[in-house]
Amino acid sequence: MSDFFSIFINATLVQNALVVSFLGLCSFIGVTITIHKAFSMSMAVIFVTFMAQQVTFFLNIPLAFINIEFLRLLVFIMVVASFVQTVEIVMKKFLPMLHRAFGVYLPLITTNCLVLYVCLVQISKEYSYTQATAFGLGIGFGYLLMMLIMAGLRERFELSNLPKITQGMPVVLLIACLLSLIMQGTSGIGG
Repeated sequence: MSDFFSIFINATLVQNALVVSFLGLCSFIGVTITIHKAFSMSMAVIFVTFMAQQVTFFLNIPLAFINIEFLRLLVFIMVVASFVQTVEIVMKKFLPMLHRAFGVYLPLITTNCLVLYVCLVQISKEYSYTQATAFGLGIGFGYLLMMLIMAGLRERFELSNLPKITQGMPVVLLIACLLSLIMQGTSGIGG
């Protein structure tokens, strides 16, 4: 059980794919205008990441058994795309205003390299099922943490009297750089 928490903390903080590996920056910069949007997008990404991780973990077994591992990437992309379409259909039906607010960023989860990263890393590191689950959840919650921090700071800076040269995208990129430096500083945590 300590292995589960070690991998979870490592994936959430130390190897946070969003600000350490810079995966998923499109939604990180585009959706973090408000905390509500950032939280909603993070929940969608956590769902897609977790479900894709679960399915691809078990799909890899027959792919390796039949010796058609060269199709792994194609199969994994199809799994991710199907879960994104499911989220989009459900959100369009039950949360139409939020669906419109996300615009192009919701379908972009399909091309979010963060989701595919989870699917491929769990295979390359030969994780067991519980380790892979901890890794997938850790990456998802790390994404949520960074999205909420970024959205909170952006909302705060919108109300601040910043110099004109730093308003807008410059302050967003500065926050992203500082978050990356902070997460790099956690490299001794989690083993």
